[in-house]
Amino acid sequence: MHRMAGGLDASRKLNLERISVLALEQSVFSRTILSQMLRGFGVKNIHSPRSAADALITTESSVFDLIIVDPTFEAGGGLEFARLLRRASGNKNRFAPMILAIGHSTKNAVGISRDAGANLVLSKPFAPKTLLERILWAAADKRPYVEVGAYVGPDRRFKDEGLPGNPPGMRASDQLRANAGGAGEPSQSPGQSAE
Repeated sequence: MHRMAGGLDASRKLNLERISVLALEQSVFSRTILSQMLRGFGVKNIHSPRSAADALITTESSVFDLIIVDPTFEAGGGLEFARLLRRASGNKNRFAPMILAIGHSTKNAVGISRDAGANLVLSKPFAPKTLLERILWAAADKRPYVEVGAYVGPDRRFKDEGLPGNPPGMRASDQLRANAGGAGEPSQSPGQSAE
């Protein structure tokens, strides 16, 4: 049986009819394409505010299951919207799964989007199948949300369990470095970021 990202069973029927999506897209054309894809997945409740200010107001009165943001919305207002929402301590959507759909997926652009609190970054143009896979991945993502300095969003740290012990047949020249953790022993100290 084929399994999708996050351990979800691809053969199971999926009903996205009841989810609510907030979608901020720069152009009317992009909004239309994204809405058509979401409707094709069965999503009926799609909100597409015309400004970042309207989007923030909408998040105060409605609860969303997913937020999709074009960082270039309103000349960078999409990115600012993501940051503001993540920092809005009383907002019910503060920790809603957020996908940032970027047109230029340079390492810098991906890093900036991630630093705004995105759960996932999706590179444009994307196929409906890719969007659906990212939605499913975001739904299955169990990372806790953290507030560290200016960053609010999904925990980006990971635990490195170190190299495996000395298995039979390992050459003497392949011995573990002194600073690497052994098997089952983290090579990071608590609170040390992997980034």
